[in-house]
Amino acid sequence: MKKYLREIEVSGLILTAVGIGISYVKGYQYGVWPCGVGLLLLLLIFLYKAFHWKEYERENKQYIIIILIAIAILFIQMLRAR
Repeated sequence: MKKYLREIEVSGLILTAVGIGISYVKGYQYGVWPCGVGLLLLLLIFLYKAFHWKEYERENKQYIIIILIAIAILFIQMLRAR
């Protein structure tokens, strides 16, 4: 798994960004799935790195911030849609 961490990370970031972009352009219901899959990939990477905290401490703090910002944006979009 350690070999593929960077590829999974980039895929998760791209899917999250695409999902957020689609939710702004097309609406919440279209952007939630790509963003959700991207966040799950980032969560998977975060969990792996959390078990190896000493080695990945700096990256883990960045992931916490990225995931919280993405969740906040989607939550705001969800509230706007109502």
